[in-house]
Amino acid sequence: MELSREAQMVDDLKRYFADKIIKAEIVRARRVNVEVKAGAHRDIIKFLKNRYDIRHIVTITGVDLGKDIELIYHLSPDNRQWLLNIRTKVPKDNPKIETIIDILPGAIFYEREVNDLLGVIFEGHEMPKHFILPDDWPEGEYPLRKDWKPKEGVPSARV
Repeated sequence: MELSREAQMVDDLKRYFADKIIKAEIVRARRVNVEVKAGAHRDIIKFLKNRYDIRHIVTITGVDLGKDIELIYHLSPDNRQWLLNIRTKVPKDNPKIETIIDILPGAIFYEREVNDLLGVIFEGHEMPKHFILPDDWPEGEYPLRKDWKPKEGVPSARV
């Protein structure tokens, strides 16, 4: 029996990156989730681009989990017939991860958005002051973090 493209990809990822993958599964038709260890995302995304021609990044989702921030890289082939989610975590007290804009240039705005709203630093990505937030937004204030509280004088707190 011939494997589907998604099943073949999951098998390849488990085989080539066994030491970097926490979990890889087909969650339903045309949807693959892969959880990877910290720092493994670049090698895996590069592999997927080269082997499976995945060149489209839909977005990057950032989620405050309390002690960690989870990053979900939503990827799709150009025909967008299925979706692949690469999940990884960074510690909230040191939220740094390597950029992927040299692999998938379309990630440039998504990395800037996650930086603005959650404070994740994408190493190798030189970012201007703000992307989503106003220019006068205070340093170190990240409005999508669960522990963030609006303060007097913070631009959005005036609304």
